[in-house]
Amino acid sequence: MITRRLAPLRAAGSTTVAAAVVGAAALILSGCAGVRGGDDPDGGNPGNGSGSSNGNGNGKGGGGGQGVDPGQGTGVCGQEVLATIRDFRGFTVDPSMPRHPDFEYNVGALSGIVKAKIGGDQKPVYAPPGPTSSTNGANYFNQWYRDVDGVNIRFDKVSIQLTADPNRQGVYLYDSDNYFPIDDQGWGNQYQAHNYDFTTEIHFNFPYRGHEVFTFRGDDDVWVFVNGNLAIDLGGVHEAETGSVDLDQMAGALGITAGKTYRMDIFQAERHVVGSTFHIETTLACIDNVIIP
Repeated sequence: MITRRLAPLRAAGSTTVAAAVVGAAALILSGCAGVRGGDDPDGGNPGNGSGSSNGNGNGKGGGGGQGVDPGQGTGVCGQEVLATIRDFRGFTVDPSMPRHPDFEYNVGALSGIVKAKIGGDQKPVYAPPGPTSSTNGANYFNQWYRDVDGVNIRFDKVSIQLTADPNRQGVYLYDSDNYFPIDDQGWGNQYQAHNYDFTTEIHFNFPYRGHEVFTFRGDDDVWVFVNGNLAIDLGGVHEAETGSVDLDQMAGALGITAGKTYRMDIFQAERHVVGSTFHIETTLACIDNVIIP
């Protein structure tokens, strides 16, 4: 079940941050994410990336899913998530370098911006037929998670380090209500207190053992795909919101089977001043990062 909990929206031009919604975020995964689909005794054949009925990390296969392509992970397990950040211009500093129209745009939560299946290039696919209250159409949206000269600036392997919770053994946390990973970089802060207006893209492999629950709190837009299928949809420009997915309850819809390794893809966009929340909580001991061009 996809759930969405709302906090008050940010007003345009606001200079204070509304209180972040209170909620826990948990990705409870046993085992090691370095295990690949083909390495599990009952893991079946790994996907070949062809989109055939044998399945792949894009959720395009059948038969309960066969896990991820073993060649796409780094093979390194740890408690570090590696993100790709792309910086955009949300404010017009130089008339010859206009702002991106989707950033510092209208405020409002909006589900349904992306399709239920991730694209063949492992990026979210724009769903509406044209502009919405929060977006200006597919052409502009397609720039969010793709490199476009003069529009965005890419930062690779930005570390999001999970740290051990001193009060709960085996739990690792990343919790920031001040998530500004590229301050004073890229297009710069544009006369703001921080460098707003950026996107975050994360891909990693994980073993599905059963009973895992993933909850994420963040803003603005947040989409989480499991095995290429949309599991959390927190689209739109809003204060911190919480989305949750019970992998057992959604196993059929996600095409996943316990005992196999799958891909998780997380896409976030910070599109409006003045706050930025990014919260992960996990018992996952090993994260196998995947870097997508």
